[in-house]
Amino acid sequence: MDCPICGSDEIEILNSKQKSSKKALTEEYLLKCEDCGHVFKDVVSLKKPIPYRLIISEQDKSHKTTIDLSPSDELKNGDVLLSEFGQVEVTSIEVGDKRVSSSKIEDISTIWASSVEIPARIGFSVDLHGEVDSYKLDLERDFEIAPGDVVKIDKHIVKVHVIKTQERKLTSGFAKAAVIKRVYSKPVKFNNYDYDLTKYIFKKSS
Repeated sequence: MDCPICGSDEIEILNSKQKSSKKALTEEYLLKCEDCGHVFKDVVSLKKPIPYRLIISEQDKSHKTTIDLSPSDELKNGDVLLSEFGQVEVTSIEVGDKRVSSSKIEDISTIWASSVEIPARIGFSVDLHGEVDSYKLDLERDFEIAPGDVVKIDKHIVKVHVIKTQERKLTSGFAKAAVIKRVYSKPVKFNNYDYDLTKYIFKKSS
């Protein structure tokens, strides 16, 4: 909202009033420009929320539900929504038969999301020169892992070489557990390590 006289966006809301119809919500504002003192009215009209299909990933299971959103708004990957299963983060948006990273909500057919109220479950592989020990770990979503980290896991001390995230493979930098799909590592002949992941093991397979 900009002042129609001087164009300033330094606006004070003096009063607001909401009106509702079957399809839309209308917000009427009485505004005052803090720069030139001009008082004016503005109206914002939004389409009423309607249910959209929502699929929530929760580790090894998923929930199919709906969420009420305004068709006038936009949605993008990374947005956090409050669903009946708690807070979820949007991971993908389906428009028709295509997956997109952002869209106007009225065009969306399905929203894919993951729960942000449970630990992140990631894969962790230890390359044993032809054989692989594979683990599933439950970590806090903000837990950071970086290529080059020396880690104790089960009976191994390993060095992290590659991290596969939802978007790409990392050989430098770091990633948070919330976006990690799998960590690849190899044993090293060290006695010291940066941290121990053993207590976070949910499942092991070889």
